[in-house]
Amino acid sequence: MEIVINKDCFSKAVSDVCKAISFKSSRTILTGIKLVVKEKCLIIVGSNSDIFIEKIVPTVLDGESVLNIIEKGSVVISAKYLSEIAKKLPGDIHIKVNHNQVVTIQSDGVVTSLNSFLSEEYPNLPNIGDANFCIVPRQDLFEMIQQTAFAASTNDFHPVLAGVSMTFKENHLSFTATNSHRLAFKKIRINANINTNIIVPNKTLNELIKLIDEKIDNIHIFLTNTYIVFKANNVALFSRLIEGAYPSINGLLPQECKTTIVVNRTQFLKGIDRACLFASEWKNNNVQFEIKDDSKLIISSMSTEIGKIQETQSIMELKGDIGFRITLNGNFLLDVLKVIKEEEIRLNFNGSMKPVFVEPIENKSNYYLISPVRSN
Repeated sequence: MEIVINKDCFSKAVSDVCKAISFKSSRTILTGIKLVVKEKCLIIVGSNSDIFIEKIVPTVLDGESVLNIIEKGSVVISAKYLSEIAKKLPGDIHIKVNHNQVVTIQSDGVVTSLNSFLSEEYPNLPNIGDANFCIVPRQDLFEMIQQTAFAASTNDFHPVLAGVSMTFKENHLSFTATNSHRLAFKKIRINANINTNIIVPNKTLNELIKLIDEKIDNIHIFLTNTYIVFKANNVALFSRLIEGAYPSINGLLPQECKTTIVVNRTQFLKGIDRACLFASEWKNNNVQFEIKDDSKLIISSMSTEIGKIQETQSIMELKGDIGFRITLNGNFLLDVLKVIKEEEIRLNFNGSMKPVFVEPIENKSNYYLISPVRSN
């Protein structure tokens, strides 16, 4: 195997696939990056066995020659050393593997030799030849991730809750995420006749946003029994699915509400942000809300050592019961308000110990549930 490759192009590709690698893996082969040289491209792969990231470097990129293929072949090189070397070399990189599987990396007057691993021992990419697939605009998919994935659990106590439920049904794709104390949901229309439900690790979706360039218009999504694959141009992210049954959300959605208010999102967000300054000593970042009979919303929090903050905001619209109090996790509410784009939002209350339903006025495709906390 022998190639000469543009330094910046190679360094970027190696850096991207390194995101899939666990340097503490018990399998030595998975601490390496696999390079496969074919007739017209270089394929670079990194994996931790649950996630694979594949980057394809063609001979010509954006009209410029970036890769000269001298001899085809494959090799696995230590990811840690390859990524650091690639960043620090001065110019185009000449990579050559001899018959003893020793890798020589040369750039100008700098020459490095590295021992390699047997490429035959590296795990194969999942087969997606017969997989169902759909095409989703990158912007729509990223917005779905950003508006839901934050609500997933951050621990592995309940593995399914550390993922996002993706439901394909009747030309629609919906995302649901919950940690049992809050829930986020969003649905979009897609042009695909797929009917299935899968659970994708939250970490995978967050990694996807970092991996895919903003210049990409569409992302191909492939589905197998055990993997989901996101492909766009010369990059692909393969992720193992989470096994198990995701909890049904149908019974959680309120069929009616006792109190409904409409507020300005930006004004409301700023008020919650201020209240959180005094809520941090509480385990659940307690922020209290009270609706007065003169269409005013009182937001308050307190710290036993620092003091108390309270502010009164105008309500744009009020229906139903008044004069009750409810305590919510201020950080949970902030997370919701930061991802909603619309400026008018509706909050539905069913008493002080029932979840609060939050949705944008002008967009019924996404909504949120936040469970109250007991005030101390």
